[in-house]
Amino acid sequence: MSIATSSVQIGRRPGPVTLTDGAVRKVAELLAEEAGSEALALRVAVRPGGCSGYSYDMFFDSEVDGEDVVRTFEGVKVVVDPESAELLKGATLDYRDGLQGAGFHITNPNATRTCGCGSSFS
Repeated sequence: MSIATSSVQIGRRPGPVTLTDGAVRKVAELLAEEAGSEALALRVAVRPGGCSGYSYDMFFDSEVDGEDVVRTFEGVKVVVDPESAELLKGATLDYRDGLQGAGFHITNPNATRTCGCGSSFS
């Protein structure tokens, strides 16, 4: 798994989540299918809920708040709210397409426990 590099900006803290090359390709492909995609960013968030306490949420968003952490990976803009950024610090978003099914997968070093569905953690 190779990790896409984000644009580096002096004086800014590292982004909370890193995208692999596979995730960047898939998000770019999905964005290309959306009308008005040039104004959209992938929002990655953590919400209370799920069977382990928190669940991941990902969707395309056209609104960016001044407090949001924004990073760009090979032309794909990723937005994370400050609260989610703390829970995602050091996380990696990957996209896998294989015999066991296709989908996005987050590897989060902050998760102490995950559930069987893979989309909930504590």
